[in-house]
Amino acid sequence: MSKFYSSVTKKIWMSFMGLFLMTFLVVHLSINLLLVFDPTKNLFNEASHFMGTNPFIQLFQWVLFAGFVVHIILGLILQIENWVARPKGYRVKAISEDSFFSKYMIHTGVIIFIFLSIHFVNFFLVAKGIIGEIPKTQIDGKSVDDMGALVIALFQMPYYVVGYLIALLILGFHLDHGFQSAFQSLGLNHPKYTPFIKGFGHFFAILITLAFMSIPLFIYFSK
Repeated sequence: MSKFYSSVTKKIWMSFMGLFLMTFLVVHLSINLLLVFDPTKNLFNEASHFMGTNPFIQLFQWVLFAGFVVHIILGLILQIENWVARPKGYRVKAISEDSFFSKYMIHTGVIIFIFLSIHFVNFFLVAKGIIGEIPKTQIDGKSVDDMGALVIALFQMPYYVVGYLIALLILGFHLDHGFQSAFQSLGLNHPKYTPFIKGFGHFFAILITLAFMSIPLFIYFSK
């Protein structure tokens, strides 16, 4: 019983962290889209400057990072426990494992982790001045980091754009199953609401993926 409770607890925490990270994706997307709707990059740079200097957001980014680490670690632990507990010849599969994406959640998760690590180096470490330098720009007489120029420079590199798009497709697959799986792990199953949750999960995954993909494509083909 304690082992079952421990497994259930891990799934609940992983689900909460996953939903938390999905909320962040919406915020991150809304800021990145400013580069599409404002060619001057001023709005994006203002938003980046605010997020880079606001004490609450600076603290929150570590909460976000911790949430991501917890989500990954719990996913790995649950997958390992599942492999250990399941005999080699075991043929019976749970209903949640019938979907194609559910079979590869741990694989897509690892790939997303690698992608985010590269993303972390290219943006976070540069923004903090740990590696490289960011050009400056003037907004309302104030000198701020030109983060927009950094993003545009990366999205004008063909290999980076291709890698980014592939990573986003994998993220979309992960989100597609992860959204409905999170609600299932939280025990929010009901014949009336579950079809809506699954449908909204598909919509959310497709919308987030396509919207993020539109940004590097727009920048690359606008050069």
